[in-house]
Amino acid sequence: MNLFKTTVTISFFTFISRITGLVREILIASYFGVSDQTDAFFVAFRIPNLLRRLFAEGAFSQAFIPVIGKVKNVDGEDRAKKLALKIGYALSFMLILITFVGIITSSWIVLAMTGGFNENLEKYELTVQMTQWMFSYIFFISLTALSSGVLNIFLKFKVPAITPVLLNLSFIFCTVALTPYLQEPVWALVVAVIIGGFSQLTLQIFALKKIGVFKDIKVFLKRPLKKLFEISRDENVKKVITLMLPATLAVSVAQISLIINTNIAARLESGSVSWLSYADRIMELPTALLGVALGTVLLPNLTKAWSENNNNKTSSLIDWGLKLVVFFCIPSAFALAVLAGPIASVVFHYGAFSDNDLLMSSKAISAYSIGILGLVAIKILAPGFYARQDIKTPVKIAVITLILTQILNFFFVPVFAHAGLALAISLAALFNALMLLIVLIKTGVYKPKHDWIKFLFCVFIASTITAFFCYVSSSKINWIELQEYPLIRAFWFTVIIGFSVLLYLLQIRIFGYSLKTLLLKH
Repeated sequence: MNLFKTTVTISFFTFISRITGLVREILIASYFGVSDQTDAFFVAFRIPNLLRRLFAEGAFSQAFIPVIGKVKNVDGEDRAKKLALKIGYALSFMLILITFVGIITSSWIVLAMTGGFNENLEKYELTVQMTQWMFSYIFFISLTALSSGVLNIFLKFKVPAITPVLLNLSFIFCTVALTPYLQEPVWALVVAVIIGGFSQLTLQIFALKKIGVFKDIKVFLKRPLKKLFEISRDENVKKVITLMLPATLAVSVAQISLIINTNIAARLESGSVSWLSYADRIMELPTALLGVALGTVLLPNLTKAWSENNNNKTSSLIDWGLKLVVFFCIPSAFALAVLAGPIASVVFHYGAFSDNDLLMSSKAISAYSIGILGLVAIKILAPGFYARQDIKTPVKIAVITLILTQILNFFFVPVFAHAGLALAISLAALFNALMLLIVLIKTGVYKPKHDWIKFLFCVFIASTITAFFCYVSSSKINWIELQEYPLIRAFWFTVIIGFSVLLYLLQIRIFGYSLKTLLLKH
């Protein structure tokens, strides 16, 4: 498989997803701005996403992909497809139970996440109601995440990469079409979530059917409970469950951190949750384009290399991924730090989104930018452990990272408010990535190539010069006053970004590095 071509393909579809995601956020910011209602929605939407990461994208994927990948490599594709169906069947039952329990206990879940929004009863009740309705999204999106993992194992990367676009399109449609007709317009976003989740799962089911995963589905449907009992006794399923326990702990650590941070944000100035959520959306663009794409491609390939005892291939894959991360993430971090205001103005500063919302969101973006290298590097380094079915090590590091995050919150939040939360997350992400890297090197899984010092120096110098250009050029423009002229504002922003990219690539070329060679060298 051509890793470069596959990564570019995934990045392209992910780019489409993130562009539609930005359009979605522009509309949400314009229609709803920052208010108690948007805070309520973002918290309510965060809860099913939290559980999705816990049960599907996180623990399940980390345990599932290495096992089914090994079955595919050793026993063949048919055995792997049967295993995928078994696990999906078992997960469906578990998700139905989780959804039912979640609806009943929504009030307690929201209380744990927000502390009751400082006794703002109306805001709290709205959050509970939204959470109850959106719990169905957990069922849809968790199975979607599992389906994506299966498709990636069978090297069908395009459908999983394009699937998130459906959720974004649902948001865009519902915001424009439903908002004018609802007594409480923010409920249009809840409808969008449900429709988006259903459409995502539907697309994945068609893709799975096409590769023959559902070939034996009738056998499962005849006696569902008996089949569920038989599945629980399957050795490979047991292995997945065994691996899931430490993986769940690892993901739980990250989600506990998210719960704590959401609780802290909910107790700060009204709008803090929304400001952080808008900043999150900006950060998702660079992290997804590279981190998600590379992580998706690397895990199946690392699993295969490890099953073949090909240590050189394993190390080479990690090295290639890390070089791309450094090449793209360091200049992105510098650019996000100095262009936080212009970015937020171009993306969000319309309609109900005020000048103060712009300022507060910009602060969060600047704080998040510090950790972009760590956030993306984790997605490259973690598969180095998952491929070997070593989940305990990332768990230990994750626990230490959680403790560090909260220590940093203690110092930063009183000084920087909501931006302090973003800063703590950023620094903790850098620490997490560094610890993973050290362990991989110490265990001999990863052996860095000799040119790293020179490479880091060149990227840092080029990024610094480029960031200086961004700062000087952007400071000449009053981005707030250009709110009335959005096309002119977008034009000048595009010009600055375009020249910055060319300047960075030119410097890298002068230093003796070729982008094409870097991309293809693995």
